[in-house]
Amino acid sequence: MKNFFIVLITKIMHIGLKILGKNGGNILGKLAYKWNPNIFSYFKINSPVIAVTATNGKTMTNNAISYVFEKAGKKVLSNKEGNNMETGILSTLLKNCSLTGKIKADYLVFEVDEGYVPILFKYIKLDTLVVNNFFRDQLDRNGEVESLILKIYDFLKTYNGNLVLNNDDPNVARLGRANPDNENVYYFSVEKYKYASNEMKEAGEGKFCPFCKTRLEYEYYQYSHIGKFICPNCQYGDNEIYKLGTNVDLENQTFEVDNVLYKMKSNSIYIVYNFLAVISCVSLYDIDTKYIQEAISEFELNNGRLEKTEIKGIPTIINLAKNPTGANVSLRILNEDEDEKELLFVLNDNRADGFDVSWIWDINFNNLTNVKRIITSGTRAYDMAIRIKTSGFDVSQIEAYTNLHEAVDSLYKTNVKKYVIANYTSLQPTRKEIFSL
Repeated sequence: MKNFFIVLITKIMHIGLKILGKNGGNILGKLAYKWNPNIFSYFKINSPVIAVTATNGKTMTNNAISYVFEKAGKKVLSNKEGNNMETGILSTLLKNCSLTGKIKADYLVFEVDEGYVPILFKYIKLDTLVVNNFFRDQLDRNGEVESLILKIYDFLKTYNGNLVLNNDDPNVARLGRANPDNENVYYFSVEKYKYASNEMKEAGEGKFCPFCKTRLEYEYYQYSHIGKFICPNCQYGDNEIYKLGTNVDLENQTFEVDNVLYKMKSNSIYIVYNFLAVISCVSLYDIDTKYIQEAISEFELNNGRLEKTEIKGIPTIINLAKNPTGANVSLRILNEDEDEKELLFVLNDNRADGFDVSWIWDINFNNLTNVKRIITSGTRAYDMAIRIKTSGFDVSQIEAYTNLHEAVDSLYKTNVKKYVIANYTSLQPTRKEIFSL
């Protein structure tokens, strides 16, 4: 009866929040978990549970998987808002269950914070886990990436469900060896694209074999440490590929898988990897290819994730970057665009961002293509300005504003394409300022 009344009370609260025009985030889950940490056992789930985790791209991959299933006419329950810790996922379940805890859906698709995978799935039976990448992120919260990987690796030692892994990330591919008895491991990969390089140009983590400690050899790097690698000693990295992305053409925004052409609304290799994760996952559930093609051709996350818009008639691209790899991916997209442009970089150091902003020194600001001016803002506007100055960028074309309104106002004083990069807590305030012009 206790769980019944917890669900009843949280549903009443949810109705009240909706009347007030508020989503509530993970507040319902926080209260329910506080009242009963074993509340997860109350839910009756009879459909496949799919989880998506990664350092970067969780929200997009999660929402795109959900969108494919919806295109195929399936009922999907998902935490599309991105509340990805146990209380956020609990909130999603509470909002959508019956008073007896029954969940009616064809698929449950959850974005899950990397650190919470071993925690959440002690309570919920997991059918498929999709893992896209691991990078350094918020060191003061997550610690070194190796400790995070080892926690998931330990969880997977007894996991026998579907495991969808990015074979081009040595930090991810290693998870396929966690349980030698699991026959449901599926690797995806992307062939070398136009802007791949023979040397690592950005900060990366995957340099040594996690099993024999030999230095890995790369045929090419797509971005950061993502690329085609092999351990020359134990052949780590030589896995059978389930889904291979080929003929990547970012100019025309297309790629192929199994000789099927996919059109997308983005022009980033980073997005191609997200879509390979999507295709690999939904293919395990026999979703017709036509629905996958339609969904990928239409899908846009927006909300500050490679969001394309026009402000005062000026093309503007806004992207979240909460760690060096995210920032470097944004700058790679900027550099692959030969148009003249200006950049606004907003950096905060609030609790949700991580107080340690030393990661900005791993951002590659060298040799920016046709960037005429850079504006910095946020609580650490001057730290970012100094970082950019030390890269050799013309100091006379760097402007720093702690006042975000002044920064955005200055950005749009010129009629030049704009790129905007903002970290976690600065993203929505920056979007608000831009869209209010």
